[in-house]
Amino acid sequence: MSKYMLIMRGTDETNAAMMASIDEAMAATRRFIEDMIKAGVLLAAEGLDDPRRGVVVDFSGETPVVTDGPYGETKELFGGYFLLDVASKQEAVEWAKRVPAVSGSKIEVRRVAGDDEVPQDSERTVEERAGRESRI
Repeated sequence: MSKYMLIMRGTDETNAAMMASIDEAMAATRRFIEDMIKAGVLLAAEGLDDPRRGVVVDFSGETPVVTDGPYGETKELFGGYFLLDVASKQEAVEWAKRVPAVSGSKIEVRRVAGDDEVPQDSERTVEERAGRESRI
């Protein structure tokens, strides 16, 4: 089995369309999540808050610059994700085709690299790295 992330991408227009019928959209999403749970493929699912409440940390210059949302370009906003454990990319694509998305939205399907594909730091254990990362 492989992990695949279904990344929900929308625009200002698709987000507005979804918000116009938010109760219906949420009900459809709950049914979709229940279907994935029943199939035993759902590992995680999260939606993101309004981009106007976020910030961007830009590393283009010598020091990072923090800019409040909304962002300059909102052609394709990352709105959330579903993380699946499926047998193949094609199975992930089949689930992506079932996402209850409004017209104009996109779902990006990306495989999540396994632990054996990430370069290992021979001087530190996974536990040490996790301990340091949790303090950040």
